[in-house]
Amino acid sequence: MKSILPDILNTKNADIIISYFQNLLDIEISSNEDLEVFFQDVSRLESAVSEEMAWRYIKMTCNTQDQEIEKSYLEFVQEIQPKVAPIEDQLNIKIVDTKFSKSFEDNQAYFIYLRSLRSAVDLFREKNISIQSELSTLASEYSAIQGKQTIVWEGETITLQRASNILLTPNRVNREKIWNLIWERRKKDVDALEDIFDKMVAKRHEMAVNAGFENYRDYKFVSLGRFDYNVEDCKEFHNSIEKFVVPIQKKVMQHRRELMGHDLKPWDTAVDPLGREALHPFENGADLLAKSIKVLDRLDPFFGDCLRTMESNSLLDLDSRIGKAPGGYNYPLAQTNMPFIFMNATSNLRDVETLLHEAGHAIHSFQMAPLPLNAFKDTPSEVAELASMSMELLSMSAWDEFFSGDDLKRALAEQLEGVISTLPWIATIDAFQHWIYENPTHTRDERREYWKSLQQRFGTGMVNYTGIESALDYTWHRQLHLFEVPFYYIEYGIAQLGAIGIWKNYMTGDNPQLALDQYKNFMKLGYMKSIPEIYEEAGVKLDFSARYIQELMSFVESQWEK
Repeated sequence: MKSILPDILNTKNADIIISYFQNLLDIEISSNEDLEVFFQDVSRLESAVSEEMAWRYIKMTCNTQDQEIEKSYLEFVQEIQPKVAPIEDQLNIKIVDTKFSKSFEDNQAYFIYLRSLRSAVDLFREKNISIQSELSTLASEYSAIQGKQTIVWEGETITLQRASNILLTPNRVNREKIWNLIWERRKKDVDALEDIFDKMVAKRHEMAVNAGFENYRDYKFVSLGRFDYNVEDCKEFHNSIEKFVVPIQKKVMQHRRELMGHDLKPWDTAVDPLGREALHPFENGADLLAKSIKVLDRLDPFFGDCLRTMESNSLLDLDSRIGKAPGGYNYPLAQTNMPFIFMNATSNLRDVETLLHEAGHAIHSFQMAPLPLNAFKDTPSEVAELASMSMELLSMSAWDEFFSGDDLKRALAEQLEGVISTLPWIATIDAFQHWIYENPTHTRDERREYWKSLQQRFGTGMVNYTGIESALDYTWHRQLHLFEVPFYYIEYGIAQLGAIGIWKNYMTGDNPQLALDQYKNFMKLGYMKSIPEIYEEAGVKLDFSARYIQELMSFVESQWEK
């Protein structure tokens, strides 16, 4: 059987896309060879549709104020996706039902692919299509609200991303002023964001019930393909973080308080505790990119080449500006076989970390490019984030491209403090989501109280919010994952532990090059093995136990103390 798809696929029009899917549905599969060609056709069509969605999303986040761009994105999620979803489900059924698919299951890569398809078929409900469209629209409303948040500082209108840089300045009076301006601005959108989230929780619960689940959490675990760990493992992760990471975080904050010589207020948590000016590692996005490429070259020239290729193809948007959506991401372009990096650089250390993080994702995309099917490149987040978070730590050995002398020591210490503080925050967000969807009819007051209880469980208790307690009630609003990609967050914690393991191997092993080779090799696998096997290929373990987390965090603590 030869491919029946045209060489160039038109993905602008829903009816044309549907015709491609329909043609594939009408094909008779009569042999293993036919099914192999069929797999390739499905992969090519899915890649084209995925890239169409990618570009519409990228353009919208790069300019949230352009109504035509927003209209184009909403057209895809409200009109094209709802029409494609049912026929895509029929295509999945065709694949899993054909007798020839069983002969492919001896190949582990196809076993994992077919397992995911069966799960998608089991979950699919046509009445959930419109709900998913509504959720996508609500997510775009959240993004638009965040993109419009600005304040006026010294006569200039600036984004909250730029405003947060002032929290790094030694002038404590200015830090307090800017912190209060940021909070007052965010407070204006509290009701709007609460409304959006209430609607999202209700819609998500409805989707879960439609698919035969008791709650959205259980539905989402299946939807995310969490075949290698479960809810109890996540709760073990929470407990291990509480027991072995929170005490280290308290030690870090106690050290900060001693250096500053006074009680810590929320505007004192990011500034240098010795009163030095904020680190200024680059001038603008172009400078950030140039220095990052040098860092990557020193680790492995292939890493630097990946960013050079993206630069030459205009696949980066790095600088912060008004009207741009917040955050950062790496979006794989499935048809082009290259990714796009989006971020909001404002010349601080966090930006260095962000670009190197997204570079890890990008390198992963380049490493997977030769894989024959798009499905093999569709890695679970636990694997995708292992690539990015490992790059943050591995790259520190070349951060003298950004810093020198004491500034380099400061940067490395701050990066490790970020690792230490990130894990309790991840546990907080993940535990929050479990509770939200286990209790879908909760009130806003109940949600606020549970959020506060989690901050007591995973927080240090060393930051004084007297008089501004309400600011703690809605800090979760800034976590876009809760709104846009629910339950996609503990993966960062799992991957962070794996990344520490890879970095530990690189720093303490007899053969640092072996650790780098293992890092590169696991990325080439895509999703053709189970998550534990992929982690093993990287030289680490998928392990939530207190013993393992204690071992890794003892290493991080020792490096921080240097």
